[in-house]
Amino acid sequence: MEERIQKIISACGVASRRQAEQMITAGRVTCNGKVCELGDRADVESDVILLDGRPLPSKASTVYIMLHKPRGYVTTLSDEKGRKNVAMLVKDCGVRVYPVGRLDMDSEGLLLLTNDGDFAQQLMHPSHEINKTYLVTVRGYNQDALEHLKEPIVLDGYRICPPSVELLSTQSNGDARLLVTIHEGRNRQVRRMCAAAGLVVKRLVRVREGCLELGELPCGKWRFLTHDEVEQLRKR
Repeated sequence: MEERIQKIISACGVASRRQAEQMITAGRVTCNGKVCELGDRADVESDVILLDGRPLPSKASTVYIMLHKPRGYVTTLSDEKGRKNVAMLVKDCGVRVYPVGRLDMDSEGLLLLTNDGDFAQQLMHPSHEINKTYLVTVRGYNQDALEHLKEPIVLDGYRICPPSVELLSTQSNGDARLLVTIHEGRNRQVRRMCAAAGLVVKRLVRVREGCLELGELPCGKWRFLTHDEVEQLRKR
């Protein structure tokens, strides 16, 4: 069966699909002796695909991982600034995996990683809305700010759905703990929503994504998703 060559490269665990596209554009990929172009298709069963003159490795088994991302790690596989990245935390999983979505460097909690490009694209597509829940510690809490936080606002020219906000606790110094559930995944959405409500985020932990809960998974550790968990995510 023919597939786009960047998808074939990604499925082998060599690189993400975007990186594979860059490899093709750079002229590093050939199929049956011909330099490939973006959009070219091939059949791994009958065609000879080479990267830098070498055959692609066999297709890696699909892997689905939940990581408890610590604060201070960027959600990339490498970083030009030399910062710690999430790839360092899952390097013992046996294959090269890629983050599904993002958590900014100062945020913590549930992060999915996989080498299944189709699965990742499905989860990240805007039509595949998965609720994400965050435990948020804020400074400057008051009732007006809480009500404002519950209202829909415009981010990046898009009017977001009203979030679900539950007040868990307050302190005399104006700090509060909130449980915030959002329905989209705009860049730094929860932090920007809080800022618009006059709140300063002190700590942000993603504790739930769709059917998955972070639970008691220790910070910095990861586990494989179960078959049932993967299937539930696919059905969303």
